[in-house]
Amino acid sequence: MAPNASRRRSGTERVPPLFECLHFQDLTPAQLYAMLQLRSQIFVVEQQCVFLDLDGLDADAQHLFGWQDETRAELLCGVRILAPGVAYTEPSIGRVVTARSARGTGAGRLLMQRAIEACSAMYPGQGIRIGAQRYLERFYASLQFSTVSEPYDEDGIPHVTMLREP
Repeated sequence: MAPNASRRRSGTERVPPLFECLHFQDLTPAQLYAMLQLRSQIFVVEQQCVFLDLDGLDADAQHLFGWQDETRAELLCGVRILAPGVAYTEPSIGRVVTARSARGTGAGRLLMQRAIEACSAMYPGQGIRIGAQRYLERFYASLQFSTVSEPYDEDGIPHVTMLREP
């Protein structure tokens, strides 16, 4: 079992989330609902950020989910991966979200590692660009992203643009 993973198998033993990456058109209604519910719960309610989450980019994206187990009853974390030219010149990882119940377990790090792997497999030889909430800048730096912009405000939250070279 991997240390710092997120779900419990028995007692205090933790196992990593069950990851799956799907194109939007392949999502079931239940998967779509779970994704939108978690994003709304974290971005809108918890972070008190009023913004248009449904920005028209999900339909052309790959979505990486981290489920608690094979029943797929609880979504612990997720991201969307956008092709080059959609948000940035490079492919990008965005809408990075981790449920409160999975924080501090390593699920977010595993999610980003899987997202980087998926992005690199889909778009080999290209860098990956992200718009990161500023308070997570060190976390993303630990995953080899470098800050390439001055801080900017996005929906009332300080952000920076970060790039991971190929």
